[in-house]
Amino acid sequence: MTDAYEPRVFTLTRADLAAYAEASGDHNPIHRSDEVAAAVGLPGVIAHGMLTMGLVAGAVHDWTDGAEVLELATKFTSPVVVPPEGAAEVTVAVRSVKPGDGTLALALEVTCAGQRVLGNPRAVVRLPQS
Repeated sequence: MTDAYEPRVFTLTRADLAAYAEASGDHNPIHRSDEVAAAVGLPGVIAHGMLTMGLVAGAVHDWTDGAEVLELATKFTSPVVVPPEGAAEVTVAVRSVKPGDGTLALALEVTCAGQRVLGNPRAVVRLPQS
């Protein structure tokens, strides 16, 4: 693995969640209310799953110089809890890289506070033609 795959760290605040809710139309109160989140068994307000996956897509875009994404897949396994004050840090890292026939497969690891928050995240991109 080269320096080109340096882990990316993203900071999420409650203001980021509000902005994402406006942009996406996802106004589920578990993304803004500690009381509602607790009532459904969550440890606090959580980031939108698709926001977390979007961070992964951004990292893949950066690592591959904007190559065409053929596949981006994961399972949502643990929530990204965003505290009322301060922020949550989400780290996206490459575990392995597998070149294919004109493609590159990236096995990823996505964590927050040392815990994996996405299960088996992976991306496949088409390499530019030389």
